[in-house]
Amino acid sequence: MLTISPIAAFSDNYIWHLQRDEQDWVVDPGDAGPVLNALGERKLDGILITHHHWDHTGGIAELAAEYRCPVYGPGSVGGVTHPLAAGDHCEVLGFPVSVIDVPGHTLDHLALLLRENDGRVEQNHLFCGDTLFASGCGRLFEGTPAQMYNSLAKLSALPPETRVYCAHEYTLANLRFAAAAEPGNQAVHTRLAQVEALRASGKTTLPSTIGEELATNPFLRCHIPALARQAANHGAAENPDEVEVFAYLRRWKDNF
Repeated sequence: MLTISPIAAFSDNYIWHLQRDEQDWVVDPGDAGPVLNALGERKLDGILITHHHWDHTGGIAELAAEYRCPVYGPGSVGGVTHPLAAGDHCEVLGFPVSVIDVPGHTLDHLALLLRENDGRVEQNHLFCGDTLFASGCGRLFEGTPAQMYNSLAKLSALPPETRVYCAHEYTLANLRFAAAAEPGNQAVHTRLAQVEALRASGKTTLPSTIGEELATNPFLRCHIPALARQAANHGAAENPDEVEVFAYLRRWKDNF
């Protein structure tokens, strides 16, 4: 049976640890130390990478040297042994993984969709790095608003029960912004109260689901009239299109 658990790193990163039978993989190991501690006497069978930022790649060299394991990810990332690109497929822990290109946060960013189906469980697991966050999205360091909006549209089209494993514990701050951006959205306020309780207890807020994000993530709701009015009332053009609404929300969040 597949288990997926977070390994905490730095101040707010999650390195996702995938286990099935006697195999172990990790996603975006920015630091080798926490992975080594989590593995104990087990060995690492593979590494998945979503993009080139140091807090997602910094542990590759040490882990690959220690375990001689393959590294799958963008070809732009040093240490990747199996370059991936949009539309590619690979197998991880006996399950198929589809590669989705999601430029915006960085130009080389990939999202990895693992389809678990072992005869008992059918579940999609999305490892989206810093593109889609719980009730948020990544900053635009390299891409354009249109690129990021289109990338998020690809992810939001996945089945609503798809589990979303992003790489940072940003949910509380993101929901506070969502409540300001769309104050009439009761689903946001309900989720905010739940997340406040989780964080007060020191618990992770992840994974999310695509369904939760469609209901509470303003960056996936740029078609909602209330958010378009927010954009128009705060400097966007009259009757902004969805990309313009997204660009306004992202600029607002950058300084929130």
